[in-house]
Amino acid sequence: MPEPNKNDVTSVPRRIGVALSLAEQIVYVGLGLVLTICALALLAGAFKHVVSCLWHRDLISQIVSVLDQLLLVLLIIELLYTVQVSLREHRLVFEPFLVVGLVSAIRRILIITAEMTKLPESSQAIFQRAMLELSVLSLMIVILVGSLIFLQRSAPVGD
Repeated sequence: MPEPNKNDVTSVPRRIGVALSLAEQIVYVGLGLVLTICALALLAGAFKHVVSCLWHRDLISQIVSVLDQLLLVLLIIELLYTVQVSLREHRLVFEPFLVVGLVSAIRRILIITAEMTKLPESSQAIFQRAMLELSVLSLMIVILVGSLIFLQRSAPVGD
């Protein structure tokens, strides 16, 4: 009986699978590097902004901008964690994506409410749009938190 050829049909799909897995890992590593660079650049920019505001004694009026930058850094760090989990687990893990959505919604709510004092009192339409956005974001937060609780309760005990 002849020995099986190493180039038989079953090895081709296996090689394709290995190549795709390697490509996936390269993309995740590249994405992680880009996110890390972005987070560091934003953090350095926020630090520079704070120092500049302290130097000009203008931090109070710029606190919303600084908070927005820092929350964006937090959001990027959460995305980086999501990439790390996906790379490590080799499967889609939902919790980190829900946390990223939660941080995004909370960030936007904080920024909208902080900027509410700057909204012109004469513009009813702008105020109504802000209230609508806050309502949608609040509903989204409730749904995301409910989803996180559901996923944690339905997770296997050993997980």
